[in-house]
Amino acid sequence: MVASDVVPPETKRRKADEMGVGSSCIPAEMEALWPAYEEKMKAEGLHEAAIAAFKYNYGVLLSGESTLIPESAIGSVESVPSLESMSIAPDPSLLKTTVMLKLNGGLGTGMGLDKAKSLLTVTNDNSFLDLIAKQVESMQKEHKTDLAFMLMNSFATSADTLEALSKYKHLATGADLEFVQNKAPKVTAEGFAPATWEADRSHEWCPPGHGDLYPAMLGSGTLDKLLSKGFKYMFVSNSDNLGATMDLKLLTYFAQSKAPFMMEVATRTDADKKGGHLAKDGATGGLLLRESAQCPEEDEKAFQDVTKYKFFNTNNLWVDLVALKGIFDKNGGSIPLPVMKNAKTVDPRDKKSTPVLQLETAMGAAISCFEGAIAVVIPRERFAPVKTTNDLLALRSDAYQLTKDFRILLAAGRKGVPPNIKLDGRYKFVDALETLIPNGAPSLLHCDSLEIEGEVVLAKGVVFKGAVVIKNSGAGPKTLVAGTYGGADFKKATYDSDALNSDRFPAGGRSPPASGLLGRDPGRVNWL
Repeated sequence: MVASDVVPPETKRRKADEMGVGSSCIPAEMEALWPAYEEKMKAEGLHEAAIAAFKYNYGVLLSGESTLIPESAIGSVESVPSLESMSIAPDPSLLKTTVMLKLNGGLGTGMGLDKAKSLLTVTNDNSFLDLIAKQVESMQKEHKTDLAFMLMNSFATSADTLEALSKYKHLATGADLEFVQNKAPKVTAEGFAPATWEADRSHEWCPPGHGDLYPAMLGSGTLDKLLSKGFKYMFVSNSDNLGATMDLKLLTYFAQSKAPFMMEVATRTDADKKGGHLAKDGATGGLLLRESAQCPEEDEKAFQDVTKYKFFNTNNLWVDLVALKGIFDKNGGSIPLPVMKNAKTVDPRDKKSTPVLQLETAMGAAISCFEGAIAVVIPRERFAPVKTTNDLLALRSDAYQLTKDFRILLAAGRKGVPPNIKLDGRYKFVDALETLIPNGAPSLLHCDSLEIEGEVVLAKGVVFKGAVVIKNSGAGPKTLVAGTYGGADFKKATYDSDALNSDRFPAGGRSPPASGLLGRDPGRVNWL
C-alpha cells in the first residue's frame, strides 16, 4: 500500500470531537456530506461498528490534517525483551482462554491468483490452510485442550476457505470459525462525495485495511461472544506467515506482563531499512509505529538508520480482549487508529476513471492506542510471509523443513537466514513459477542467493550453493540439467546459456566444476 497521507491517533482523537464523532458540534461540511455515506453503508447491510469506523476516518479526512511524524516527535527504542533470552515456564492452561486468529482476506492477485492465497500448495501437498489446521489439531492433542481458532475472511475468500476447511472436524464451523471483514466506500478525490461507478457498482467499495480487524470483531458480535465465553487473550497473524504459530512461551509472557497489547518485532537489517519501524512517542513515552509514508523527506536518512531504529513490526500481535472492549467503550464504538489516504481511480484498471481516495488503517498501529503496550523481539523464523513467488520457491525447497507438529522452520543449516531469491519478472505469477520447477523445487539448503534471468527450466536434481546466477540470454526455454551449481569458492557463480545451440545447459549435460573454472574470474563465471 502506498499511502499519500497519514494521520496519527492523537490528531485523530482531537479531531473526532470537531468532526462530530462523539460530539454535537458538527461542521457544515460533515453535516452536508455524511448522510449520503450513512445511507449507502446501511443499504449495503454494513453494521454500526463499520459505519462508526468509517465515519471516524472520514472525519479525519475532512479535518484537513496531514501530520507526519518527524524526528523531533519521537525517540528510538533502545532495547526490547527477547523471546530467546526469556526464562519462563510455559503455562498450557492459558490456552483455554486464548483464541488464535488468522487474517485470511487476501486473494493473492499480485501472484496471479483469483482465490484465497492461503489455498496455495506449500509443501507435501499441504496448503497454508492445511498446515494451519494441522498445527491447531497438534496443539489440541498435545495439551488436551480445545484451542480456539478463527479466521477473518473477506467476501472474496469466505466460501473457498470454508469449503477447504470442512474436512477438518476438529475446527469449529460457521460464525464460530469465521467473521467477514468490512468494506468501505471510496471517496471522490474532488469534493469528498461518495464515489459512483454505474458500469460496476463493486468498484465503489474498497477494503478498509487490516486495521478493520477490530471494528469487524465488534460489529459481527465476535468480540462480545468471545468475552462471554471467558476468552481473554487473542493471538493474531497473517495466514501466509507460517512462522507465526501459537507459542506457549510468548502467551505466558504476555499474560504475566498484564499488558493490554504486545507486538512481536524483529531486528532490522539493511534489507528492512525502507519499511516501518518501532519508535517511542516523545510526548507520551509510549510505543508507536512510523511507516515510510509518515516520515518527512528531510528525515529519510534517520528513518533508514537501522542502528538507531532497530526493530520492525512482524504483524504477529497479542491482544487483551477485555482491554480492546474498553477502548471501544471509551471511544464511542471506534478505535482511533492512524488513517492512511490511498490515492486510486474508482476502476483500478481504468486510469482515466474518477480519481478516488481509499481510507485505510493497519492493525499494528493499534500499539499506540493501548496505554502500556509492549513489544518483544522474536527470531526471524516466526516471520516468514509469502508475498511473492520468490518467497514461495524458497518455502517449497529444502531450505525449510516440515516438523512433526506441522510447523515449517528454516533448516538448521541455514542458521536462521533464508536464501535470497530473485526470479525473472516472467515468474511473477504462480502458474509461471510451475513452468520453472515442473519437477519440484531445487535444493537451496546451502544457497545464499539465487538469481534467474530469462526462460529457464530446472531439471530434477539441481542443487545450488553459495551465490548463483542462472541466465538464459537466448530465445525459448532452456533446461538446467541435474548437478551442483556454485559453491563456497565463489562470491557469485554465473551460468550463461547465450552461446548454446542446445536447449539444455551446461552443454552435453555436464555438471559444472566446483572451482578452478579455466582461470576465469571466480566472481563472474560463465559456463558454456
